[in-house]
Amino acid sequence: MTHYQQFCNNSDSRWPIQALLQPENDRESQLMAFDDTKAGVKGLVDAGFTIVPDIFVRPPDRLECAGENQFEIPVIDLAGVGSDPIKHKEAVRRMGSAMEEWGFFRSVNHGIPASLLEEVIDGSRRFFEEDHQVKKKYYSRDFSKSVIYNSNMGLYTSPALDWRDSIFSFMAPDPPEPEELPQACRDVLLEYSKEVMKLGSCIFGLLSEALGLPQDHLMKMGCMEGYSFMCHYYPACPAPELTLGATRHCDNDFLTLLLQDQMGGLQVLHEDHWVDVPPLPGALVVNIGDLLQLISNDKFKSAEHRVIANETGPRVSVACFFGHTRVPSQRLYGPIKELLSEDNPPIYRETTLRNYTAHYIKKCLDGTSALLDFKLDQAQ
Repeated sequence: MTHYQQFCNNSDSRWPIQALLQPENDRESQLMAFDDTKAGVKGLVDAGFTIVPDIFVRPPDRLECAGENQFEIPVIDLAGVGSDPIKHKEAVRRMGSAMEEWGFFRSVNHGIPASLLEEVIDGSRRFFEEDHQVKKKYYSRDFSKSVIYNSNMGLYTSPALDWRDSIFSFMAPDPPEPEELPQACRDVLLEYSKEVMKLGSCIFGLLSEALGLPQDHLMKMGCMEGYSFMCHYYPACPAPELTLGATRHCDNDFLTLLLQDQMGGLQVLHEDHWVDVPPLPGALVVNIGDLLQLISNDKFKSAEHRVIANETGPRVSVACFFGHTRVPSQRLYGPIKELLSEDNPPIYRETTLRNYTAHYIKKCLDGTSALLDFKLDQAQ
């Protein structure tokens, strides 16, 4: 008996997915049926199901989820970096080392109040736990919309679905009208976005210096022009050994700032080991994306990461991305010329953000880096 047969036999007949996701249907029909509910993974949980549908099940070789503990994620203290030259220099040194070795670090004393961080998590959770009729008006796969709620952005292209639902919005340079954001999290996300923009400016300045460039170099390149957020909701999973909360991937931006609750589940790939990134109260997880690896000519590394599924939940996180805008720019990005030399020739060809993103999406998060196809030896 397949997972779907168990699901259909055990489900409440009033739940529309019981009639839509029949075991004899092909995968595309099952995906369409799931999408048509506009209720996401939480809708499955609310229906009281006790199995993981086949469209979420992953091959066993992609599900080894035990995290290693012999490594420790770098923690960088940002207190005083704007006023104390010694602390500033140390932050630059540590940040450069973290981005070269890990592509990840956890930031503490970053200036965003702990109370606001808690409110952001609470507000995000409120949205996902609202009545289905309230949420579904935001449900869409049309990225021209200001605010998009759905389950799995790559629903029809991913080899297996992630056990999570998300809400996404571009916030700069063309923010939505406040009333376009869900009331459950509107005010707190607007306030948080202002704080993240200030923190992003600080981190980009430190990263510029870590590359040996003037403090405003990455800003002048437009790395902060595009800013968006994505709130994720990972419901409790009845069989976490069969699926993932988020498949392994690198981010396709310049920089990501992640706020996670205390549930845990985030892992980063380091020296061929999956390493747990445990929650640290008041901290933000910072990682670079593919585009910063590209323009730094591999000086900084964009590390693969994922989220494991868990029997307990929900897990809530909020990721803020710097790099993309709703209206694509034609600006070309390639290795920064000031970093190049005879001993350090360019590794990548130039690309626009739009072209890179299109290729990244085409790769379908298949576990291989989209950057490989932009290497000069691949382009020739």
